[in-house]
Amino acid sequence: MSDMTETPKSARTRLLPLAVIAVVAVAGALTLRDVLSFEALRENREALLAFRDANYAGTVAAFILAYVAIVAFSLPGATVATLTGGFLFATFPGALYNITGATIGAVAIFLAARWGLGERLAARMEASDGMVKRIKDGIDENQWSMLFLIRLVPAVPFFVANLVPAFVGVPLWRFAVTTFLGIIPGAVVYTSVGAGLGAVFERGETPDLGILFEPHVLGPILGLCALSALPIVLKAVRGRKGV
Repeated sequence: MSDMTETPKSARTRLLPLAVIAVVAVAGALTLRDVLSFEALRENREALLAFRDANYAGTVAAFILAYVAIVAFSLPGATVATLTGGFLFATFPGALYNITGATIGAVAIFLAARWGLGERLAARMEASDGMVKRIKDGIDENQWSMLFLIRLVPAVPFFVANLVPAFVGVPLWRFAVTTFLGIIPGAVVYTSVGAGLGAVFERGETPDLGILFEPHVLGPILGLCALSALPIVLKAVRGRKGV
């Protein structure tokens, strides 16, 4: 059914997943901030380790499902969840579990956004002209580079990087691949911090989450950002020469 003939009921049905996500996100922000926190992890660390030792496979499954829910519903605690992955499972395979949960959650919110608004917004942008059409064309011509870039740049919020591709018609498989690969650097860094939480807890300290912005960590990530942006720059240069 086209946008022109879509009934109000079908429009509401399309928006239902986004509405549910919004309601759960607000409720989570109000009720879960103290539950999904570093202090909660500190207080429950022994119970978590005991449960992991008694049922490793179940712990992995529960952890990934919890991470999916945190990302899919934009709940607070994504950073704490990443640290928990390192604390429970070490840097590897903890990073793999973190990346898997984050990717599945990102795909879920991407699909909800695309089904609710994305397809219609993309179609309208494609049918428009002027600046809006040029922006859409620019994204389409550089999808791989742009998708990797928004994942690698630390300043881009994760939920923004999930929603924008849905609104400009990015294919699902391309979104999933670039999400999985693009979040690896940051996930590995924070998972490694989580892997050292045992010693941090013993000293009564708080983990240094600013490590991502230290030169020896940020430098390689910015290098990957530059590599992702290179095709966009080359296309722009070639386009100017061809004018």
